[in-house]
Amino acid sequence: MPIQVTWWGHATFALQIDGYNVWIDPWLTDNPMTNLTPDKVEADYILVTHGHGDHLGDTIPLAQRTGATVITVAELAHWLDTQGVKTQMQHIGGTVNYPFGKVKLTIAHHGSRLPDGSYAGPPCGVLVRSTGGQTVYHAGDTGLFLDMQLYGDEGIDLAILPIGDAVTMGPDDALRALRLLKPRFAMPMHYNTWEGIKQDEKAWGARVAAETSAQAVLLQPGESFELD
Repeated sequence: MPIQVTWWGHATFALQIDGYNVWIDPWLTDNPMTNLTPDKVEADYILVTHGHGDHLGDTIPLAQRTGATVITVAELAHWLDTQGVKTQMQHIGGTVNYPFGKVKLTIAHHGSRLPDGSYAGPPCGVLVRSTGGQTVYHAGDTGLFLDMQLYGDEGIDLAILPIGDAVTMGPDDALRALRLLKPRFAMPMHYNTWEGIKQDEKAWGARVAAETSAQAVLLQPGESFELD
């Protein structure tokens, strides 16, 4: 069964996997790239890569309303427990089985602080391997690192990488990451949300085709891609 991947701008994605609604970094309120509001969506699971407000986003109200389980690193999970949210704690390198498939948390080189200023644990990326066998890698906010090659060795169908530069990888390093990851498809994220991370995603997509073995998938916020 295919995975439906919908981009809602910035680093926010909704995955529909075998009937389950799985959100990654659900920042909708005040996200300038979308008019979607958290009261209009359903969630069974929410994956959070780190505690910054543009990634933690609407996790708390969405999880409280829907009863969704939030999957994240231990420190952030413990903080979310105090907010009345159901969590599943994992940590870097760990894999847990869920009804929709397996989730492994990966390295991400960034920072992580909660809106109240407290420490949110290390940032992470996520590898989601569905019950149908497709694998999606959402790198989170990160710079380039060589261990991406090891994740690529596991087999990746879709790699979702930041290209905005300034606070994450830029276009050049994202291309280098693709040569390590070797996915079938590549999707950019974390760009054009504000002036400091403006990028030409079409130019990047052309470079993906010319310089890597991947096929670029360029979406507008609200558009979906079927990964089979």
